[in-house]
Amino acid sequence: MKLDTARSLVTAAFGRMNALYQKTVFDEWVVVSLQADRGGILAYHGPRVDGFRKQFVDDIGPLRAEMTGKHFAVGDFEFAPEATGTRYDVCLRTGETSYLIGNHTGKSMTEIRQDQRWLQAQKAFVELSNKFRTDPLE
Repeated sequence: MKLDTARSLVTAAFGRMNALYQKTVFDEWVVVSLQADRGGILAYHGPRVDGFRKQFVDDIGPLRAEMTGKHFAVGDFEFAPEATGTRYDVCLRTGETSYLIGNHTGKSMTEIRQDQRWLQAQKAFVELSNKFRTDPLE
């Protein structure tokens, strides 16, 4: 899948999650590539357009700790339940070298999961992961 298609899918899925949850689940997301010749930030959406890059390494810390030592296939994801504030809450492998990283800049996943509506909202996230599993980001 092309990046423009991926952006549209993420925007639609997060919008559906918000509708099912009846409030914002993730207000920030970034698509990153670890590919040697085009690594870096591929897309960003959120409230910290001018500042998220400065804090990225620190903000990814709790999520990186959750992912360390695990193998992720395209479509697999991991949550960092205790990540707070601007620290990233979820990572979804979208392609061979690309990842979608999501965050609620004001709540942790533990707080989000306390609302029963999370059970419905997470279905939209799983559907998104399955779309990348069947058609990975190039």
